[in-house]
Amino acid sequence: MKPSLLEQSFHDGSKFHASNSFVRGFLHDALQWSRRKGTRVAQTKPNDWEDQCKRSVFRKAYLIKEYDILPALYVNSNQTQVLYAPGDKMTWDEQGSKQVDLVGGEEKRAFTAMVSVAADGTLLPFQAIYSGKSARSAPDKSSPGYDEATQAGIRFEYSGTATYWSNINTMKSYVNNILAPYFANAKTTLGRPQSQRTIWQLDVWSVQRSQEFRAWMKSTHPTIFLDYVPGGCTSVAQPCDVAMQRPFKQSIKKSYHEDIVNEALSQIKAEVKVVIFDKRVHVHRN
Repeated sequence: MKPSLLEQSFHDGSKFHASNSFVRGFLHDALQWSRRKGTRVAQTKPNDWEDQCKRSVFRKAYLIKEYDILPALYVNSNQTQVLYAPGDKMTWDEQGSKQVDLVGGEEKRAFTAMVSVAADGTLLPFQAIYSGKSARSAPDKSSPGYDEATQAGIRFEYSGTATYWSNINTMKSYVNNILAPYFANAKTTLGRPQSQRTIWQLDVWSVQRSQEFRAWMKSTHPTIFLDYVPGGCTSVAQPCDVAMQRPFKQSIKKSYHEDIVNEALSQIKAEVKVVIFDKRVHVHRN
C-alpha cells in the first residue's frame, strides 16, 4: 500500500480519487471479486407437498361452498421477522463462490410483524411485537408516524417475554383487536349475519396449532374456521409468504435506507469528523 499516492498531484493539478467505478474495477479485475448475495439453505418441501397442498385446497373449497364464504371473509396471516437494521444481504466475494458468508448477516435485533390479507385484496392492520415486559419496550408515542399508524389500526405490543416472538397472549390480542373486528365489519358491509362463518389461514407454527389456542378460538370465536398451511409448504401455499412479505420488507428497507442517508447527510453538513450512527435498540425501534 502506498498512501502517498493519494497526495500526489497530476499534471493538471488534480489528485487521485477512488471513485465508485475505480473501486468496482479494482475489486473485479485485481481481486476477481464480484457483488454476491449471502447464501443460506433453502426451505425443503416434503416429498408429497403437491398432494398435501391439493388436499388443503379441497378442504378450503368444501368450507367455502358449504358455508358460502365470500373472498372478504377468507384471511391469510403470516408472522415475519423485521430487522431494525436491514441490509441488502450483498457483499464482495470471489467470482464463482458457491457459499458466500455475510458479515452481519446474522443480525437478530428485530421485532415480529403479523401481516394479514383477505382474499379480496383487503390488507388488515399490522400487529408489531417487541421483546420486553412493559409498554416501554414498544415504540414511544412520540415516535414519528406513531399517531398515523395507530389511527390506521396498527398495534404495537410487547411480548411479555425476553423474545420478540409471538405467543398465546399476543395471538389472542391479535384476534380480539384486529381479526375479529375486521370480520364483523366485513359481514356488516356484505349484508351477512354475524353468525356467518369465516376462514383464517395460518401456518403450522407451534403456538398457532396448540391445543390451548385452538380451544380458545373454538370457545371465544366459534364462527372462525382455522385452516393450516401444510408443514414445509409455506413457500408455495402461504399467500402472505409468497406475495406479501417481499413488498412489505422492501418498503421497510427503503424507509431505513432513506433514514440512514438523511442522518449521514445531516452529520456531514454539521462537519463532524466521523459519521457515527446510534445503534441502540430504542433508537431503531422509534
